[in-house]
Amino acid sequence: MTLNPGDLAPEFTLPDAQGNAVSLSDFRGQPLVLYFYPRDHTPGCTKEACGFRDLYAEYRSQNIGVLGVSTDDAKSHTKFTTKHQLPFPLLSDEGGKVASLYGSYGLKKFMGREFMGVYRHTFVIDADGKIMTIYRKVKPADHPAEVLKLFTPD
Repeated sequence: MTLNPGDLAPEFTLPDAQGNAVSLSDFRGQPLVLYFYPRDHTPGCTKEACGFRDLYAEYRSQNIGVLGVSTDDAKSHTKFTTKHQLPFPLLSDEGGKVASLYGSYGLKKFMGREFMGVYRHTFVIDADGKIMTIYRKVKPADHPAEVLKLFTPD
């Protein structure tokens, strides 16, 4: 299934690093940036997470939520969050079920190996739970500012 702008975002509930259940429906009434990323502690994922961290006050000033999702476990998320002082939740999607719902999980190739993993995709979801924009080609360093421009037109 391929999601498109205008579609209702698939509902989910996943644990954050502290084991608290976080659901898409918790963000009804406000826009949400839901970004899927391959792995904690890797260069691209660190750049992307720190970019959202650096702009987080601007996101919050407009009542925009930010959630990061990967297949890493809570222990990995806790280390990653602490090391980089991330102010938003990272959710554990062990097995990639939620990433699959969003078309963000599948076969990847790296250095001659094939494996199942998370694709770096971002979904911007409006206050009613509909997908506003989907980013499937993400450049980690520039991406958080690019997404914020949706809400702060020049």
